[in-house]
Amino acid sequence: MLLAGLSTVSTVQAQTVVRIGHVGPVSGPQAHYGRDNENGARMAVEELNTQGVTIGGQKVRFELVAEDDAADPKQGTAAAQKLCDAKVNGVVGHLNSGTTIPAARVYNQCGLPMISPSATNPQLTQLGYDNVYRLLANDNALGAGLAQYAFSTLKLKRVAIIDDRTAYGKGVAEVFAKTARELGMQVVSQQYTNDKAVDFSSILTRIKSAKPDGIFFGGMDPQAGPMLRQMQQLGLNKVYLFGGDGICTDKLMELSSGARTLANVVCAVGGASLDKLPSGKAWRGRYDARFPKQFQVYSPYTYDATMVLVDAMKRANSTDPKVYGPKLRDTQYQGVTAKVSFEPNGELRNPALTLYAYKGGKKVPLN
Repeated sequence: MLLAGLSTVSTVQAQTVVRIGHVGPVSGPQAHYGRDNENGARMAVEELNTQGVTIGGQKVRFELVAEDDAADPKQGTAAAQKLCDAKVNGVVGHLNSGTTIPAARVYNQCGLPMISPSATNPQLTQLGYDNVYRLLANDNALGAGLAQYAFSTLKLKRVAIIDDRTAYGKGVAEVFAKTARELGMQVVSQQYTNDKAVDFSSILTRIKSAKPDGIFFGGMDPQAGPMLRQMQQLGLNKVYLFGGDGICTDKLMELSSGARTLANVVCAVGGASLDKLPSGKAWRGRYDARFPKQFQVYSPYTYDATMVLVDAMKRANSTDPKVYGPKLRDTQYQGVTAKVSFEPNGELRNPALTLYAYKGGKKVPLN
């Protein structure tokens, strides 16, 4: 009996704890994005722990180490250093390009693999780091895709641009403006705001005088919601509002407070619609049961990012970042959002792009 007891203890001690870091804004005006992202990673960890995963001959128990960067670059680098110091095994995050790009430098220095589920500025994979990956289309695809739709499908001729001066907002707005001009559309006004603003009446008044058919906003939904209300107040009821994945959330319906201009929104997300993916509906059902009314945009990507990290660990037969990190380059993983494989620079290979509109109180795919 004593020997049996010792054997049980030995088995428990042989279990390996693998800690996956996640960073996103879970405080401040973008907290709904951060919670959604964290939920996706947490859901992956919980499901992995039901699967009896074995790596390197040892049973593995996964833990999520969640940090808040409040969408602030300084807080983002501090969170990254905290995860490095804690010696987590890998990182899913960050959410914003403005936090992910400086954080990537920290992870590169401490040798931690990181997969961003949502940072879309192309600069992220131009840093030259071999530990950095992105799980969705970048701003080049988002901005260009929206400009193409505005020109080819909606036949718009005059567009205005607003961006919030963040790495994300500025980047995607510049791509839209460049593509619009190349297609022959006229950019009649270019305005700037910030990611804390809520009053856009003076900007929109200047834009109204330029008589655009559409406005592109490079920014996030805490600004896009009030902007839509103020567009209605100023009589811009027939002007389209375009935006990237930053505004393409379920929360936008609430933030626009019933403004009729919500019906004029066309936004883009760098992935396929969950409804059109083989396991998408089932995954969304599990998510909604676990985290009711919290879904926004990126949680399926944080879920897949977590699974991709663990897939590399399994293939390397190691949880050591130095050992399994190089295996990420050879990823061929069927996720919820895509068949995940990477270009040599860490970009997702053949990323999908989905355009959305808001109809009848729902966000619906246009393609």
